[in-house]
Amino acid sequence: MVRPYTVTRGRTQPDAAAADIELITVLAADPGTGTEACGDALGEDHLALLERCVGQPRSVAELASEADLPVAVVRVLLGDLLDAGRIHVVPPDISGEQPDVGVLRHVIDGLKSL
Repeated sequence: MVRPYTVTRGRTQPDAAAADIELITVLAADPGTGTEACGDALGEDHLALLERCVGQPRSVAELASEADLPVAVVRVLLGDLLDAGRIHVVPPDISGEQPDVGVLRHVIDGLKSL
């Protein structure tokens, strides 16, 4: 078992450029991105997260769950990958149609009745 602070080299927060990484932030790697270290200071955990981002965008919560690492650790590692230019944030798709207001009211009413 490796302690989380060892994985992040003692850091508890991502760098300032990656400070906006939240649980629902979706990240992806370009399809041509290799998962080898290629001179970067990337460890095994970095490469495992990078491998999960290739081909299919993933949220931070998904990555933390799949990697079985605390979210804080995953945020630091993803910040390193962002700084290295190995992954990028996928903007949310807002082109879809808006949800039906009636359905949303039914959901709210149902939640209130609980």
